[in-house]
Amino acid sequence: MLSIIFNRGTKDIEDANYVFSPDTYFKYNYEEEWFEDELVKEMVQDVDSSVVMSAHAIESPVFGIIAPERLSGGVKALIIMYKEPNLIVNASACGNNCAKWILEIGRRQDITIRLGYEMEFSEPFDICVKNSGNVIHSYFEFLKEFQEVEIFEG
Repeated sequence: MLSIIFNRGTKDIEDANYVFSPDTYFKYNYEEEWFEDELVKEMVQDVDSSVVMSAHAIESPVFGIIAPERLSGGVKALIIMYKEPNLIVNASACGNNCAKWILEIGRRQDITIRLGYEMEFSEPFDICVKNSGNVIHSYFEFLKEFQEVEIFEG
């Protein structure tokens, strides 16, 4: 299941498994075999419109052949969520184009992310809001939880 910690930056997440900068974490920790995974290839294609040719070469329509480190911050965050599910990833690096993939990863395995904005998830979904412990199923509930956390923590 997908779990979210709402955090607008008013206080830091104090957890040894928290990845504040997916770009930096990815640069120093990704593994070549991650790019053999079909879901990773699909996410790279969908979010960055790029094709994984190998663990060392990704064909971008904008930049040509690039190294994995040059993928967008959103794709790198998604890959970390999927391949390192024990980590709490700062999903504020992701745009709304990553929302469906975050839900898909959460359907496949338990993950926790940190989110500081109102990402537009498509309904229906099951998301556990760690701040309150509530499980939500609609975007309306999502916005309500987000607002309540903001008022409580703000």
